[in-house]
Amino acid sequence: MLKTLLTTVVAAVAIAQPAMAEPGYPAKPIRMIVPFAPGGSTDVVARILSAELKNELGQPIIVENKPGAGGNIGDAAAKSAPDGYTILMAAAGPTVINPSLYSKMSYDPVKDLAPVTMLVREHNLMAINPSIPAKTLQEFIAYAKSKPNEINFGSPGNGSPAQLAGELLNQMAGLKMTHVGYKGSGPAVVDLVAGHIGMMIDNMPALLPHVQSGKLRAIAIPSEKRATAMPDVPTFAEAGMKDFVITAWKGVMVPAGTPRDVVSKLQTSIAKVMAKPEIKKRMIEMGAEPVANTPEQFGSIIKNETAWWAALVKSTGTKLE
Repeated sequence: MLKTLLTTVVAAVAIAQPAMAEPGYPAKPIRMIVPFAPGGSTDVVARILSAELKNELGQPIIVENKPGAGGNIGDAAAKSAPDGYTILMAAAGPTVINPSLYSKMSYDPVKDLAPVTMLVREHNLMAINPSIPAKTLQEFIAYAKSKPNEINFGSPGNGSPAQLAGELLNQMAGLKMTHVGYKGSGPAVVDLVAGHIGMMIDNMPALLPHVQSGKLRAIAIPSEKRATAMPDVPTFAEAGMKDFVITAWKGVMVPAGTPRDVVSKLQTSIAKVMAKPEIKKRMIEMGAEPVANTPEQFGSIIKNETAWWAALVKSTGTKLE
């Protein structure tokens, strides 16, 4: 009886203790899932981080692109073993927007994933193909109104922040543009440069190189203040449209149940990478502001933004199956 009681007590104590990582973590390569196609801002940030993070952790970080379903294929991370060897390059779309857009999702971003750290806050940018004869936001609005249902705007996927930004512009400016969704910013930007679509409001890192090369024309930034990377481009408010503010972010998440010491080691190592002057400089030049906050701070942001985006989704009437 006593032996049985002791066994029960020991088992209960073991269950109550937080999961701990194996000694010497990481002892093998780490897989980083990117739920979008190569070439977009999520992929760009992931590859910059992975190249430096391997030096901090002493193991290769293998980037694995899994595009499709508006980033929901990133559920591969949520369904992976919670051992620290699979991490997700999370973006706002799949994490805080999709739960309000999709009637059914194969995972719950809040319950099935655990926050590690937000990497960057990204400025978005409205850019157009130069074939559209507009150089300001008001000129674009006038042009789009003169051609109802003729202008297509692109996004890295159905339900992405870029789609909602375009739908919000339709709503606020009284336009009738048509949305075209892609499997990531990379393919969308390719079509924007080629003129197959006319406009995008997307993360600045994906669009900035093409603006700098003259292949695209920058119109306005939906941020509260101008971006350091593009100081000559006005905000939407400066361009005559108030209350049009949509920013994006990238962060790192892991499967729920990942040991706390693993989460802590990942956060500490990532913070060291993001604090490096050359990395900070590169991110800012891309239009992204480094953050590297704590898991608790990141979790709070996810909670608050999920509610904010739910209200925007409702106001635009956007819904996906």
